Amino acid sequence: MQTKLTILCENSVGRPFGVVGEHGFACFIETEAGNLLFDTGQGLGICGNAAVLGKNLASVEAIAISHGHYDHTGGLPQVLEQTGSVPVYGHPDIFASRTWSDGTATRYIGMRHRREYLESLGAQFHLDRHPVEISPGVYLSGEIPRNNDFEKPDPNMTLHPQGAKAVRPDPIADDLSLIVDSEKGLILVLGCAHAGMINIFDHVMKMFQRDRLYAVVGGTHLGFAQPGQFDETLKALDRYGIERLGVSHCTGLEKAASLSAHLGERFFFGCVGAELEG
Repeated sequence: MQTKLTILCENSVGRPFGVVGEHGFACFIETEAGNLLFDTGQGLGICGNAAVLGKNLASVEAIAISHGHYDHTGGLPQVLEQTGSVPVYGHPDIFASRTWSDGTATRYIGMRHRREYLESLGAQFHLDRHPVEISPGVYLSGEIPRNNDFEKPDPNMTLHPQGAKAVRPDPIADDLSLIVDSEKGLILVLGCAHAGMINIFDHVMKMFQRDRLYAVVGGTHLGFAQPGQFDETLKALDRYGIERLGVSHCTGLEKAASLSAHLGERFFFGCVGAELEG
């Protein structure tokens, strides 16, 4: 399957003019079976960036949502205005009420649009905890088992269950990744990798009965990783023979620089305008 990925939303830009960066992520995926969109950023840049990069959002035949944070779902209304009625895949928890707090300040970080409003714009939600094929050769991972003891949830993120008086830590169980089975091998697209990159790698390898990944693109959440976790991630990148790693969004410049030093030419920044062919 001929495949091309283009980053539409990300914190930084890689083109000299015409596109904007924002805290968030969105990836346009072109396959022989049709075009897909993985996440939608905050909604500040996706339509303009898509136009500048020559990606027609009206051609999108399915949308996949990595998890229910505002910086991955905020652009859904703008996209739906161009696609019209379209299937939207994700996890049942994407509409959960969520906040982030450091003990002094608290802010809402969940989806900013109600399901009913998005459905009125054409969203046909398909929410599942299990792996699902959303297009020929393109899959959502389903829930990621948390099997190691060093990739831990962010303690500053909390859930506010409906009707509950107290908040509780948010495991972000809805953290899903997208996998493309391309001619060059498996391409893994991460939203934020809240489940942990190694947990995700292991799950995908088991899911496809493979021992190698061709490429990994997207938010790695390594910007918040402790040294032990980061060291184990470097080992996993080598163990799975990853030929291309394009990091985005929540990786952080310090960790991105370390990854670049470790991987050399296999590394690239997954900024707005970055492309990968598979």
